[in-house]
Amino acid sequence: MTIAATASMTACGKSREATVRPPAAPAAAADADREPDEQAAGKAALDAYSGYLTASRTASRNSDPHAPELSRFLADPLLTRVRVAIREAKEHGAMRTGTLKSDPTVTAVSLNTVPATVEIQDCLDATGYRLVYTKDRRVVPGSGGKRYIATATATRYPDGRWLISAGTAHQDQPC
Repeated sequence: MTIAATASMTACGKSREATVRPPAAPAAAADADREPDEQAAGKAALDAYSGYLTASRTASRNSDPHAPELSRFLADPLLTRVRVAIREAKEHGAMRTGTLKSDPTVTAVSLNTVPATVEIQDCLDATGYRLVYTKDRRVVPGSGGKRYIATATATRYPDGRWLISAGTAHQDQPC
């Protein structure tokens, strides 16, 4: 598809028109070639994100901060943050249990950066996901779940794996 746009610009009190020309064919071809790569990167990143959520839930339920599945889907600094959170819950006699629902989407793909990254936004539903005392399964006060926005960054490592390297729960932003 070819699109040309004309915009009026004013410089030194005189009116000029500037024409924005469509990209040349080679650039358009490069964009078309990049689209399948971006889709593949987005899919790989969402797979890593899903694996991260599953591995994190399992490690939290088992109070195992060193569960091998964590390093299969996570990289630092997020890997260390998740391990510390699981260890602290365990030290306080608590664990996570229940269901965490997720509905992630890719918001940006940057394949030209080093390393390549994919940004993900999710609406996490933690209404059925609780921090409970391990002994009697009572809910830890103040740990009630809700629906909120979460963001994550997937990074492609030199071995080709996509790992979730950063993540933030925006619990003040409902979804």
